[in-house]
Amino acid sequence: MRRLLALTLLAGMIAPAGAATISNPIASFSGLDKITGRITNFDVYMDETVQFGALQITPRVCYTRPPTETQRTSVFLEVDQVSLKGGTERIFTGWMFAESPALNPIDHPVYDIWLVDCKQTSDIPPPPNSSASSGEPPSAEPSSEAPVTDGAVLNNDSTTTQAAAPTN
Repeated sequence: MRRLLALTLLAGMIAPAGAATISNPIASFSGLDKITGRITNFDVYMDETVQFGALQITPRVCYTRPPTETQRTSVFLEVDQVSLKGGTERIFTGWMFAESPALNPIDHPVYDIWLVDCKQTSDIPPPPNSSASSGEPPSAEPSSEAPVTDGAVLNNDSTTTQAAAPTN
């Protein structure tokens, strides 16, 4: 009987932490180009792929907790590297945590990216074919309407710019 009571109390303490997770439609990242020293902040909708330099970033889920609880912001994402020949190679699939940017397991010689926050809204409109705007999952086919072209970075105003060479 004591054992059952102890298990019930333990389950009651554990359950509220799992029930408080909030799923968000937007992940907010920062990216560093180690060559130019330029830091770019960008928002990405779930299941949307954006390109930062030679990296293609696709967040799948982004979780936060209510403001009344200890903040834990995490994103599950996939990162692909685009080669000069046009092919892609998956360099990371896994979780990233905003509270621990040093645990960033993406090891790239030119680019660093890290999670800043998960959000419900953004100044950036959702892509026309995203589930956030149409209620349908995005197509798995490559689109000619890619949010960013190869070698470009995404700015907060949803425009693209070519990375400029540093001036001396």
